[in-house]
Amino acid sequence: MLAHDGHNCLDVDECLDNNGGCQHTCINVMGSYECRCKEGFFLSDNQHTCIHRSEEGLSCMNTNHGCSHICKEAPRGSVACECRPGFELAKNQRDCILTCNHGNGGCQHSCEDTAEGPECSCHPQYKMHADGRSCLEPEDPALEVTESNATSVADGDKRVKRRLLMETCAVNNGGCDRTCKDTSTGVHCSCPVGFTLQLDGKTCKDIDECQTRNGGCDHFCKNTMGSFDCSCRKGFKLLTDEKSCQDVDECSLDRTCDHSCINHPGTFTCACNKGYTLYGFTHCGDTNECSINNGGCQQVCVNTVGSYECQCHSTYKLHWNKKDCVASCDLSCLVKRTEKRLRKAIRTLRKAAQREQFHLQLSGMDLEVAKKPPRTSERRVESCAVGQGHVGNQCVSCRAGTYYDGAQERCILCPNGTFQNEEGQITCEPCPRPDNPGPLKTPEAWNASDCGGLCQPGEYSADGFTPCQPCALGTFQPEAGRTSCFPCGGGLPTKHLGATSFQECETRVQCSPGHFYNTTTHRCIRCPAGTYQPEFGKNSCVSCPGNTMTDFDGSTNITQCKNRRCGGELGDFTGYIESPNYPGNYPANTECTWTINPPPKRRILIVVPEIFLPIEDDCGDYLVMRKTSSSNSVTTYETCQTYERPIAFTSRSKKLWIQFKSNEGNSARGFQVPYVTYDEDYQELIEDIVRDGRLYASENHQEILKDKKLIKALFDVLAHPQNYFKYTAQESREMFPRSFIRLLRSKVSRFLRPYK
Repeated sequence: MLAHDGHNCLDVDECLDNNGGCQHTCINVMGSYECRCKEGFFLSDNQHTCIHRSEEGLSCMNTNHGCSHICKEAPRGSVACECRPGFELAKNQRDCILTCNHGNGGCQHSCEDTAEGPECSCHPQYKMHADGRSCLEPEDPALEVTESNATSVADGDKRVKRRLLMETCAVNNGGCDRTCKDTSTGVHCSCPVGFTLQLDGKTCKDIDECQTRNGGCDHFCKNTMGSFDCSCRKGFKLLTDEKSCQDVDECSLDRTCDHSCINHPGTFTCACNKGYTLYGFTHCGDTNECSINNGGCQQVCVNTVGSYECQCHSTYKLHWNKKDCVASCDLSCLVKRTEKRLRKAIRTLRKAAQREQFHLQLSGMDLEVAKKPPRTSERRVESCAVGQGHVGNQCVSCRAGTYYDGAQERCILCPNGTFQNEEGQITCEPCPRPDNPGPLKTPEAWNASDCGGLCQPGEYSADGFTPCQPCALGTFQPEAGRTSCFPCGGGLPTKHLGATSFQECETRVQCSPGHFYNTTTHRCIRCPAGTYQPEFGKNSCVSCPGNTMTDFDGSTNITQCKNRRCGGELGDFTGYIESPNYPGNYPANTECTWTINPPPKRRILIVVPEIFLPIEDDCGDYLVMRKTSSSNSVTTYETCQTYERPIAFTSRSKKLWIQFKSNEGNSARGFQVPYVTYDEDYQELIEDIVRDGRLYASENHQEILKDKKLIKALFDVLAHPQNYFKYTAQESREMFPRSFIRLLRSKVSRFLRPYK
């Protein structure tokens, strides 16, 4: 980076930013940095993560095996030599030869790589110095000296020196920082885009574009040497103009939410269907309503998937409120009910008789009774069954909340003070307690609760309607329209009449969240595993939804309910692995194993967008990828730390055995790691891409490896290279930043040309 004086350059210590992305140790060097591993580990191919050393095979730890620069451990227990940037490996595969890429090969003017090393040459009208690297301006013939004229020799030497001292782009680039051009008046210095020429006419200073209108960036602007980078807040993505930010619609992605997804700017929320509870941020599990105050049921509560139902003991039947139980109808009750039905039938017959035409159904025979038969010239209208009216040429049953009026020959709404909860009826039932109905309902009541006048929470009556009585001392009722109140239990009193919850019962101690009050022992008991309680002073704990379980007892929040199933989908071409309960925290003491075994002649590419593991000295939670379950087999990846910077790498073995293990300590979000298998003929191409530092150089490129939609498109091409050509140039520009396309174009096109 440029120093404050605008002339000198200072080294950037990359290790200060997230340890340079190194898993173990980051060592800053002039103009760069390098990662190193602790004893017993070696650096993986991605040059950042460390792999536990196998006991088998060669090792670079104690010897460099004759390598001039770098000794690197290779698959199958072998080693290979590599050279530092600017050098290339000699034919003996050990020595490193200087190239023109390193300091221009030491040449002042032109440099050309040869088998023996860099070969220097000079611009026209210059000649090579004896050192074979420097270039000198040739002497003017008019300045030839003779032995007899010492004065002329001295004068000529002075003129030559003056000419040599004259500024020229051929010598030290004319003193210019960047571009130098020889002109008739001397050298002219200029700067590339992103730099400005200083007052000395030679030095170039970086322009901080972020100081002017935030560089045109929507969200964040980060100045870089000679340029700048725009980035977006979490939940947004950078568009192809590399300045604008657009909300990421997470709801358009696969597997975002189990049920419903609601997108918001920069984020999203998941919602569950009725009868289900949200857990782990995105998952839905069946709610066990019976675990909360017995579901409000007076007698028996039965949980069902997505719902529940109350049941009654024998000799009882369910009340209209579907929660209370009332005594079954005896003989006297049956007589009264039959009389009531007969009175309704008589009323219906009378109405039909007044119309002088009605329909009877006796012993399975339909009879039409009419005063006068219809004239033959009139079109005969088909008769409908009881409780049905004509809609067009069809007979349709009257819906709940209505009844069939014979006089008007149509279905009409139940009048005030009545209700009907069944279809195809010819009358409406009177609301309970018509003498004191309470607030009148609206028409089309289809349930007794629509009649109004319900007893409020803290009240009860014989039928759930007014007039109501307050719950007695020592009892409570949290719901409306109930026929009884729940006892506090254990002889506990309430503070006043009409209590609406157990929290109004005067317990001997107040239980904190994660506990419930036992009315038998009058003590606070920790919620058992698989349940939780977020409130104070409760007499029960809430069951975890679905198949989730808590790690320990005494849980206080639903976030502690976790699914222990190991996630993922393993396919021949693409797939992913996922820690249990992701994106919620994974459970304690869990172990998952996956095996990726691709088809013949295919290799595996892994992308780890991010991984969250707790920081622990003993690496209690870890993810490892090896050839087999043996700890001595070839290891591709191993980590026990959190990494928010993405990384991509190829498997060091043709198949992968993957294990994730957690201890009983702290927990974290875990991971969702996608993979793709590709034709082994493209091994060199894929490794060239994932090992190119430019892939991770900018935050924009890093976000690509975190974008599920873009990763899916990339994997589509890697799994089936011919699909590269189904993406038009316009589609590619709309999907990826220009810098990313430039990175891949030359690499991919060279390998995919045969598929056109």
